[in-house]
Amino acid sequence: MPDNLSYPDVATLASPLYLLLLVLELLLMRLNLLRAHYETRDSAASLAMGVGYVITGLFSGLLIGGGISAIMFRVYDHRLFDIGTSVWAIVACFLIDDMRYYWAHRFMHRIRWLWASHVVHHSSQHFNFATALRQPWTGAIMGLFVLKLPLAFLGFHPAILIFASSLNLLYQFWIHTESIRRMPAWFEAVMNTPSHHRVHHGSNPRYLDCNYAGTLIIWDKLFGTFVPEQDDDPVRFGLVRDLGTFNPLRIAFHEFVGIAKDQAQHDLSLRDRFLYLFGPPGWSHDGRRDDTDKIKAAFLRRHPEQAGTPGLPPVTGAGMPVMAREVADAAGGQ
Repeated sequence: MPDNLSYPDVATLASPLYLLLLVLELLLMRLNLLRAHYETRDSAASLAMGVGYVITGLFSGLLIGGGISAIMFRVYDHRLFDIGTSVWAIVACFLIDDMRYYWAHRFMHRIRWLWASHVVHHSSQHFNFATALRQPWTGAIMGLFVLKLPLAFLGFHPAILIFASSLNLLYQFWIHTESIRRMPAWFEAVMNTPSHHRVHHGSNPRYLDCNYAGTLIIWDKLFGTFVPEQDDDPVRFGLVRDLGTFNPLRIAFHEFVGIAKDQAQHDLSLRDRFLYLFGPPGWSHDGRRDDTDKIKAAFLRRHPEQAGTPGLPPVTGAGMPVMAREVADAAGGQ
């Protein structure tokens, strides 16, 4: 099989379509023909991040792209099977790579080093086609390409792997909108949709760390991270603590600055330093910050009747929410 096999980067080639759909959504919003929310400074910041994503992608491709490609081909040279390049091989690769994307995306939310890059995409308080273009500038250095190596070892050509990822990114553009309320039930059951992805961008306690899907929502259902959108709990977009800035440089690097400040603290153990880098976002050695579990627990202390509802932990035998009881115990049961 030729090593110079190549496929088009459809996600990049579709850039004019992205801009056309963005303008169309904005125009229809202005005509009150669909539901959407745009804010000029926020949209400008998203577009700036999108342009920076393309530029940094070109530079990273020149600087480290060859090395990554060499590693993938080295692994592919020792492949278990000759899967080939048929249409069915591409379909199989797309499906398996979509599961790979699910786990990569889940790691991005649960490992601070990865979150430092991915947080850029969640930093807007709006959810529209401009938000889809708000992408990080540091993705190439995060190391997540290693999750593709097992697929190359299995026998999928690196070019097909890149093509599958490109198709996945292309699909994800259209789900960044409030203008589509629900798709048909059968589609909502299998595919990632605007409704499912709105939940993923929510900062409500019940919506934190869920719906990691790229194309197929079945992975969230299979691995226990699916939360349906609740009509009685409208999604609040953005971060738990919003940045309060439209400066692209701060948006791109604020979490890396935060990591550096945490690492600069004195009297930290090696474990503390490790967890400030690879622990979940919100972890702190003195417990003064809130991670996802603490946020959900605090919410259930205020709203115990919500325990066990989608996205929130159930009650224990003692009748108290699991994490709420832990918080109460930590506070002396007050």
